[in-house]
Amino acid sequence: MQLETFNSVDRTDAIAVLRPCLDIQRWVEHVADARPFRDLDSLLDFARETAEPFTPDEVAAAMAHHPRIGERPKAQTTEAAMSRSEQAGVDPGDDGIVTALAEGNLEYEAKFGRVFLIRAAGRTAKEILATLQERLAHTAEEEDTIVAAQLREIALLRLAGIVSESSVSSEGATHK
Repeated sequence: MQLETFNSVDRTDAIAVLRPCLDIQRWVEHVADARPFRDLDSLLDFARETAEPFTPDEVAAAMAHHPRIGERPKAQTTEAAMSRSEQAGVDPGDDGIVTALAEGNLEYEAKFGRVFLIRAAGRTAKEILATLQERLAHTAEEEDTIVAAQLREIALLRLAGIVSESSVSSEGATHK
């Protein structure tokens, strides 16, 4: 969807575009209500600012939608398709890595009470596994900060993938 279209759709449709990026009600409403945006950078800057800070309840709600690393969601939703694409670096044919990720996921969940979250796009399975193993040594407070940052990164990556620059500037755009 081009930015010009995103700027002009009704609020309900804008929220529907944003929700697969990050399913936090406050975030999707603030970004939708701040339209129009002058350019993609101003949209991403506003989305980043609006995502800081997340409350613990917002993080918990958003985490409910994230699959385990190494498990590709089968649903035919936009969010599931994004997750499958982001996890392209996790080769299901590498049994050793897949097994280690599955074991690490379970250990992480037992320790922190939620799935391990990392911006998987652009990372190899080995890099993800190394990060998972490193983060298992963290405290709950350290992980809370990291998970919120990862949610922001994922949301911005997804938003940039959904909304692209228009070749024609949007008249009346108000954001820097």
